Amino acid sequence: MPEKNPLEIPINGILDLHTFQPRDVKDLVPDYIVECRKQGILQVRIIHGKGTGSLRETVHATLSQMPEVSSFNLADEQAGGWGATIVYLKPL
Repeated sequence: MPEKNPLEIPINGILDLHTFQPRDVKDLVPDYIVECRKQGILQVRIIHGKGTGSLRETVHATLSQMPEVSSFNLADEQAGGWGATIVYLKPL
């Protein structure tokens, strides 16, 4: 089986999880957060969708374990409401 090339994700402060498998979220979110901090992006919007809420719960559980995260909350209606989470990061 050929090796898969790593997926290139733009580091722009918006992570849309709709294109990823739920099993990848626990590794993807921390990696993305680290890269954002390296680039000086200290506010990140993670789009997890509204659905059943299980992906949101996974994202929030992951964020709550990360020392790089200052705080996080659900987005306001203009930024996706309860289908997105705004994350505030500590500067390097």
